[in-house]
Amino acid sequence: MKETGPDEVENVSDAQHELWEESFSEMSNMFGEEPSYPARQAADLFKKENKIKILELGGGQGRDTLFFAQSGFRVHVVDYSNIGIRAITRKAQSLNLSNSIIPICHDLREPLPFGDESFDACYSHMLYSMALTTLQLESLSEEVRRVLKPKGLNVYTVRTTTDHHFGKGIPRGDDMYENDRFIVHFFNKEKVQRLAQGYQIISIDEFEEGELPRKLLLVTLRKEK
Repeated sequence: MKETGPDEVENVSDAQHELWEESFSEMSNMFGEEPSYPARQAADLFKKENKIKILELGGGQGRDTLFFAQSGFRVHVVDYSNIGIRAITRKAQSLNLSNSIIPICHDLREPLPFGDESFDACYSHMLYSMALTTLQLESLSEEVRRVLKPKGLNVYTVRTTTDHHFGKGIPRGDDMYENDRFIVHFFNKEKVQRLAQGYQIISIDEFEEGELPRKLLLVTLRKEK
């Protein structure tokens, strides 16, 4: 099949936004209620290094957001789904966590709406594997570096090129494939290193999640300056 060309990238991303809105409206806890493995790992590291003010990108419906807040962190959570952000707001209110969670609806293809050196750490689970091109991810990675304090941490996860779905479905270019309407950007370690400009790579760890299972990398970076 014909791959998605550069002129079609924005339309594809916009269509994915509509798909996520639809999915979140149909399933109130699409990814479950328990915190993810990478969130638990990140929380342990953040506590060890006294990283309290956290930026979460792609918070979805809030399973990791709520966990971070309940663990004593202050979380600014960003997602481009209005429905997801409303769900996080409701859950935070019901659990008396509104003082610890600030939900923001924002398109991460645009610059982050925060000042320089605003956060101790950034966390995202599979956000980098959404329908974002490598160039868009490079811009996002630099934006994350901008808003991190010196020695701040950036912890994120991505699906890998060893994953069951890599190379299957509709090719969308740039190591992206569409299956069941969802587009996934798959990573190898070379791409992780490409996005690590201005960071020190602390670790790149493999793990599995879900029923297939999905194969992922847990990447931990430290802002160099």
